[in-house]
Amino acid sequence: MKTRLMNNIGLKVLAFLAAGLLWLLVVNIDDPVTSATYQDVPVTVINQEVLAEEQQTFQIVDDTQTVDVTVTARRKILNRIQKEDITATADMRELTLKTQIPITVTVAGYDSVEAEAYPRNLQVKLEDEELKNFPIVPKTTGTVRDGYVLGDIEAVPENVSIRGPKSVVDQIDRVEATVNVSGLSQDDVLTSRLMLYDDEGDEIDQSLLANNLGDEGVSVSVKLYQTKNVPITFDTSSITAAEGYEFTGITYEPEEIQITGSEKALRSVAEIRIPEEALELSGLTEKTEQVVDISDYIPDDVRLADENAGSVAVIITVEKDGTKAFDVMPSAVIVNHLSEDLVLTYDQTEALEIHVRGPRETLNSLNLERKVSIDLKEYTEQGSYTVPVNVQLPDDCALEADVSVKIELQEKE
Repeated sequence: MKTRLMNNIGLKVLAFLAAGLLWLLVVNIDDPVTSATYQDVPVTVINQEVLAEEQQTFQIVDDTQTVDVTVTARRKILNRIQKEDITATADMRELTLKTQIPITVTVAGYDSVEAEAYPRNLQVKLEDEELKNFPIVPKTTGTVRDGYVLGDIEAVPENVSIRGPKSVVDQIDRVEATVNVSGLSQDDVLTSRLMLYDDEGDEIDQSLLANNLGDEGVSVSVKLYQTKNVPITFDTSSITAAEGYEFTGITYEPEEIQITGSEKALRSVAEIRIPEEALELSGLTEKTEQVVDISDYIPDDVRLADENAGSVAVIITVEKDGTKAFDVMPSAVIVNHLSEDLVLTYDQTEALEIHVRGPRETLNSLNLERKVSIDLKEYTEQGSYTVPVNVQLPDDCALEADVSVKIELQEKE
């Protein structure tokens, strides 16, 4: 019996098949075949030179530039596969109907696994290719170190050639290169990134475009200048008052200006002198205001740190013979008898002009600090008023004209 069983070929074959089936069953239970999906895998287009030969290019449409890839393999293999191992390619030579290219998926190191992209085709739109040249506009952000100002800024290179689909290239309105100069204290060349904008100021996607900048890209050359504050002086020899009046001087704002230039040039400038022709006035009978543009009087080897800061407001004071003018700000006026239920504000911001007549010796020594006041005893209700101003003066002096101030009274909340 034993010999018959050992020599039975049919039984041996049946046993072998049973063992094989049992092994497959165990393997599939322990390491089953399963699937995993990897999202947003980028699609690489190869053999694009096929279109370049026909002076055409393409745009990817329908958001098919990335795909979801489903990989089917045994679980142990899937556990080792990373998204970075997956490559999705579209071969331009397989373009069909001039609108779609089949997407092929490979998994590096795992040739035997099954991988499929969704969608299965890259959707493209063919266009004529266009090449245009654009000037590069340099821009800066941030603030340089104190004591310096920005000088010349220049893009390196100054122009760029951009190639791509005609519909995209035609959208380009300007090309910029921006660098951050925060804390900069010396000349420098800073690397930048090319930015493209349409006529509405929106940034243009450059993924379908190429340029001639190569590996070096674009930079911005930044030059800095030192700064210096210098006083302004005016020649007032051409200012004259009318008969019976006296020119008594000028005040001006600002009294100094910031200039910039090389260190050597700045050392040679101690002040900005404004010649007499800038203030050529005659027959004056009252205080006169004049705005002088000092830009033309800046030495050639320096310039204004702020090109818009060249205007100086000059006040020319003229007094009648035997009088002197005093300017008193409303906030310096002493307020007497203000009702406890009211709050006072001034309806004017300009100074009060107080003209006092008296001996010149007395006038020259006269100081009106804490000698100008208003009395609100009779102003008990809210409203706007013009109130006479009281000025305490020496016995030998008097006001040339009455003075008043505009006020507003409001009830306390």
